[in-house]
Amino acid sequence: MAQPCVLYHFAFHPASRAARLALGEARIDWTDTPVRPWEPDCPLGALNPSGMPPVIQTADRGRDLTLCELPAILGWIEDQQKSPLLLPADVAERAEARRLTTWFESRFTDEVDAVLLHERMEKPLLKLGPPEARALRAGRDALKGHLALLDDMAGARDWLAGRRLSQADLIAAAHLSVLDYFGEVSWGGWPALRTWYSKIKSRPCFRPLLADRFIGVAPAATYADLDF
Repeated sequence: MAQPCVLYHFAFHPASRAARLALGEARIDWTDTPVRPWEPDCPLGALNPSGMPPVIQTADRGRDLTLCELPAILGWIEDQQKSPLLLPADVAERAEARRLTTWFESRFTDEVDAVLLHERMEKPLLKLGPPEARALRAGRDALKGHLALLDDMAGARDWLAGRRLSQADLIAAAHLSVLDYFGEVSWGGWPALRTWYSKIKSRPCFRPLLADRFIGVAPAATYADLDF
């Protein structure tokens, strides 16, 4: 019998989205528990020392198991598999998947998410005032640089890390999908990356993300379109 699996997540948090995509790819049944980590009564405070999503509560051989944040969740998912699922078997492609994962967790988060998502999402949630034009320009310039690199990769490979889909694709899609919701990705300028995104957007694991809605902000016109 499958063990209960409860995912605590925030719908527009990129790491939370990546966890949802990974669970979907692994076909693991899970219970949806949305959280708002900035609120003082958020249950994550008692589960994760950082207070951040995503967090999974499940069980292993009769013992309670709490998985805090994306690396632990991805590792646990991979441990359940009889053969590689989200990390390629090929040594070079596995290394590339891990490199791209680190890139999104560090540089992309620091240079893009921390600017654009702060201005477009965190400020409305925390009532910090309107977006600042200078910050938006800086975030958009940084995003263009990252998109150019990703477009080159997408044009040269079947998937971002090589010949098969990996956790790098799910993590990249999680970050870009949040930005796409807010209309921050101009796909016409990145044809290879657009084709890659269309492929991953069409996978069954992605469908729940397309139904997400941010209160007070309508999604970009093509956000939910598979042929965009």
